[in-house]
Order: sequence, then C-alpha cells, then structure tokens
Amino acid sequence: MDAANDANPSSKLHTRLRLWEFTDRYIFEPIDGLADLYLSVNRSSGSMNLVDELPPRSPSTNPKVRTVYGVIGALKLAVGSYFLVITDRDCVGSYLGHAIFKVTGLKVLPCNDSLNTSAEQKKMESEISELMDAAERTIGLYFSYDINLTLNSQRLYDLGDEFKSRPLWRQAEPRFLWNSYLLEPLIENKLDQYLLPVIQGSFQNIHAEVGSEKVDVTLIARRCTGRIGTRMWRRGADPEGYAANFVESEQIVQSKGYTASYVQVRGSMPFLWEQIVDLTYKPSFDVVRQEEAPHVLERHFNDLQKKYGAILAVDLVNTHGGEGRLRERYAKSIEPILSEDIRYVHFDFHRICGHIHFEHLSQLYDQIEDYLKKHRYFLLNDKGEKIQEQVGTVRTNCIDCLDRTNVTQSMIGRRILESQLQRVGVFGVNDTISKYPAFDASYKVLWANHGDAISIQYSGTPALKGDFVRYGKRSAQGILNDLQYSLARYYLNNFADGTKQDAMDLLQGRYITSVSRDIAAPSKAGSLENYASARLAFALVSGAFMFMMMSLRQARNDGRHLLLSVLWAGLCIGITHFVRTNGRVFTNRPRIYQSRH
Repeated sequence: MDAANDANPSSKLHTRLRLWEFTDRYIFEPIDGLADLYLSVNRSSGSMNLVDELPPRSPSTNPKVRTVYGVIGALKLAVGSYFLVITDRDCVGSYLGHAIFKVTGLKVLPCNDSLNTSAEQKKMESEISELMDAAERTIGLYFSYDINLTLNSQRLYDLGDEFKSRPLWRQAEPRFLWNSYLLEPLIENKLDQYLLPVIQGSFQNIHAEVGSEKVDVTLIARRCTGRIGTRMWRRGADPEGYAANFVESEQIVQSKGYTASYVQVRGSMPFLWEQIVDLTYKPSFDVVRQEEAPHVLERHFNDLQKKYGAILAVDLVNTHGGEGRLRERYAKSIEPILSEDIRYVHFDFHRICGHIHFEHLSQLYDQIEDYLKKHRYFLLNDKGEKIQEQVGTVRTNCIDCLDRTNVTQSMIGRRILESQLQRVGVFGVNDTISKYPAFDASYKVLWANHGDAISIQYSGTPALKGDFVRYGKRSAQGILNDLQYSLARYYLNNFADGTKQDAMDLLQGRYITSVSRDIAAPSKAGSLENYASARLAFALVSGAFMFMMMSLRQARNDGRHLLLSVLWAGLCIGITHFVRTNGRVFTNRPRIYQSRH
C-alpha cells in the first residue's frame, strides 16, 4: 500500500531549501539534490520565477541565510504578498511507511517593499502585520513529502495507480488541505516541487507489546477547512452545509502483518446557529433562519454519505435549557431524511454520566453496537489485500464537539480496536485492552493527546474531562484543571479570538481586505464605552463578583450592616447587568475583513 510518488521523480517535493534573503529578492536553493534551479521571489511585487544561479554577492550585500523545510504557500493582498515557510519540523512517526512531520516553526516573508506607500496602505499593512504574527503561531500543522496525508487509508488504498502518480497536491482531499488557498499562486507558476500539502489536526502513535505480539496504533485528526475558526466565532454550519469544528479521526492499528483502520467524525450541529460572546459566561444560543435548517442539514448529510456511507449521528447535548432547544431543532430538522443509512441517537451525557460517572457511557454503546458492527472497519491482510471495508461511520457532537465528544469517541475507538485485535488473533475472544495495563495506559494517553490537540486549535485550551480519557477515572486535580481551562476559554473567547479568527479567515482566502470594517455599535456611545478595553471589562466582572462576596459575608457576620450589604449587592448586580447588556462592545470581535459570502 504505497501512495508515494515514485513513478515521477521530477515532481518529488523539495525536503530542504537554503533561503537567501537578498535586499531585492528571496532565493530558495534546493539542497536535497532534486533540482538545479532556484526559486526567486521579488520582495517588492511577490512575483516568482525559476533561475539557474544565485545573484552576485559582495560584502556590502551580504544576505541572511537560513535553512527551511518547505514553502506552505503565498498570500497575495492589495498591500503586497506574503510567503509562509517552514523553519523547523519534527518527525512524529510514519503513515503507511512514510515519514510524517509536524511544523514546529513558521516564518512569514513579506514582499511589500514599495517606497510609495500611502497613509491608508500603511494602516492596512499594520493590520495585516498583526494577523501575520498570529499566522506564525498557527499550531497543529502536519505534512509528508511522500504520501497524501489528507486521505484516510481506505480511500488511499482504493485510488488507482494513475491517480497516485499525480503530484501530491493534485491528490489532496480539498476539505482537509489546510493550505489550499495559499498554494494557488505556486500552482499558477507550475512550481510542483514546492507544492507541499499540509493538514491541520493531530498525528499521534504508540508502539506496544501485547503478549508476544507487537502492536502499533496511530491516531490522526484531519480538520476540515470548510468552516474553520475559533470556538465562539464558528458555530453550527454555513448555508453550504460545512459544519464548524468538523474533524475526521482515523485510528489505524498494525500487527502480525495486518492493517486495520476505523474512521469517525465530529462536527457542530449542522444548521445555522450562533453563540455570540457578550461577556456572560455562557452566551445564549440563537438559531438563525430556522426555515433553512432542514435544507442545510440535508446538504451536510448528503456530503457525509458520499464520503463515508451510512451515518449514525450521536447527539450528546443536554435535554433542557439552551442546549435542549438546539437538540429539538436538530431532531426536528433531521427527521425528514432519517432512513436505514441515516440514524439519529440522542444521549444526554450530563444527565446520565454527570461529571464523574463516565462509565455510564456503556449505555450509549449498547444503543449503537449493532450499527458499529454493521458499518464494519477497513482491513488488509498480511499480503496487503483488502478483506473488509468500512461502509458507515459515527458522527458525534456536543456543543463544542470537544470534551463530551472526545470521551465518547475514545470509548468507540476502544471497542473497535478490541474487535480488530480479536479478529487478527492478537487478542483472545473475550480479551479487552484493560487486560494489558501498559498497553491500556498508552492507549488512554493517545486519545487524551488527540482530544487536547483538537481542543487547543478550536478553544485555545486542552480538553475538559481529559483526566478520564487519560487515566480512566475522574480526579480532584482533573476537576481543578477543568475549572482553569474553563476560565481560560472565557478570557480567550471574549478578548483574543476575534483577531485569531481574522487571521484564520485571511489564510483561507474567505475574506477580502477592508481598511475599516465597523462593527455595529450602540447608537449612543458613552465615554465608558468609547474607552472600553478588555482589561476594563474583565475588571468590572471580577469587581462585581468580589464586592458581591464581601457584601454577603458582611451581612452574615453583622446584621447591622445588612442594609449596606444589600446596597453593595445591588450596585454589583447593576455593574454586571451593564456589562452583560453592553458586552459586545468590550469583546475582541473579528474586525478587519469583510466576508465574501
């Protein structure tokens, strides 16, 4: 099973490049022996072409030189072009025999050295520079020079030899090609050897001994770029049916010459809804254009069926409250398309499992076990021949598709892995992973790291409930960690994610630049609102809480001060109400770019 592009050496990707930073151009010199030509990029216009030699050098024009490991792509804007290059990488394992690398260093190379810059352009360049700084901090990027990492192993196996002989970028699955937009300028210039496909997600693997057999387990997350974004600024689905935080998780096990794979997916409830930050801890959920919900949802599930076959939708949200209203909309919208190939199961995770009794997930497994067996999994024998394929998958969601979802997916992955190891003869008929403590511990950490990676990309923090996934039980430290992560999410969602969202949308090419993108503001802005900042807003909320606690404590200890305490409490409630009412003024919202859609 080899998707490497061995048939066409001329399109082999460059693995190491020497970057020369001259005053007027960047030169990329291949140092991997694959070509004699150099890529030259003009620092003023961003134009690029291949040249056969370096420009002359002298002591007065001594260029800076560094090694880079690939060109992620180029971003062309009205104020200039920007090239993204990989300055550092780590080999994190192999996928079907080919090395996989994680991007650990990114550098943006600006090509906007024009001397005739207006004040308006300088303002825009400053805004772009802020977003480029955010782009350099992008995490969770993975790539291979030899194999198509955007496709799961079953789809990769089913490709014909002719398809596999194409350059990697032409084989890529568009949904998971993170740098698709950034590659377009390089594609236009026919620079196949520089076109490096990159995914965002996670790549983890473990090597274990189970009895006398060696077992390798790999877990890959592939994030869909269709509705990419941050936790509060990307909820639900867009009109085309792309869901927020949609991630394909593939678990691959190799042992005794066999290779087995199982794919499951997660994604926000696929209709139009939002949850706009306003400084409250849990902003309200709003369903947008309710009449379109069935059509958007149908587009989403039709696409899933084309990719994965039968779909079992597992909905983990609460039955009551704001989540309950979303659940009702989901259940009502999916009802017209339910069939043998599309099923919907609701499981109120918080009511049944609470915060500590996650073993009650066995009740969910009992409901879906027959579907999992019917969907099967992909399996190759020791001769590399396909003896079984996966014909359906589970689509899991909660509100964020992070914490409850990861606990549930790890349970499903665990049961599937036990079935696979029993099938190939590594496990006995009644053996489970827990029978082998060292393997069990490594497997739990594998899924915990997987969940943390997906969570950090979407919310800014590791996953909640991670102690159960990591250790198989809840702990006091794990609960304290959840509190810390929840507070961090509150801060990031309100005061940091707007800029991060702008940077994501810019890199995906979904927005066009606009010097002034004004957010609708209150019609009469007071002086406090005009000078509001994240720190002021945070201080108001914290101060209200602190004085509330002081007043209540004072009232309890000294009845004579009850009236004063009530007044204090009233003032604090008033401050909190003001912040809540005007919360959107204080938050860091996406602000620089105007949507094309």
